[in-house]
Order: sequence, then structure tokens, then C-alpha cells
Amino acid sequence: MLWNVIDKRTRPYRWRKVNAIVEAVEHDNSCDDADQAPESDPSLTVDYDALEAVSVQEAIAWANQQRCPVTLYLYDLDGGFADSEHFNEVANRFPVDGAGKQP
Repeated sequence: MLWNVIDKRTRPYRWRKVNAIVEAVEHDNSCDDADQAPESDPSLTVDYDALEAVSVQEAIAWANQQRCPVTLYLYDLDGGFADSEHFNEVANRFPVDGAGKQP
């Protein structure tokens, strides 16, 4: 079920073809000023899933069909698939110390 949308498109009026990523909304709990979502049952948690070259409408419908509350990230299609951009953003939200642990 869709609880939040983060639109990372530089061309926000393009709706026919976008790239979409979903993650459990509870991943956002560590972000500044975030509403705090309850943790989902680990067997239901969507850690990460992605679709490429879908319409915004299809992306929203897909996010609404997830088995736990999710954040939907939208990216431009013509920038290539945005996995690296998304993973860099996630890394910034979850910094780790030199031992690979969160501080």
C-alpha cells in the first residue's frame, strides 16, 4: 500500500514512462522530520523493488499492491535506470562507521 511518494524527476511533467522504486515506508523513519511508520512484519517487508519504463499511473497502482506500506520513488526514464542514484540517497540516509555499522 502506498503511503508516500518522493518525486526525484527533473522532468516532472513526463508521465508516460518513468522508472519506479518502492521501499518499506519504515525505511524513512531515520530521515529528518519524517512521520514515524510502524515496523512491518519482516516476512512482509518490501526492502526494495523496481520497475522500469512504466507510466506514473502504473507505478502508483503497483505501489498500492505491495504487501506492506511503501514509499514510491519516481525517476526520469531518459536518465537511465536510477538504481545508483537511489542507492546513493539511501546510503546518505543510513551512514555507517568504518566498521560498516550504523553509528
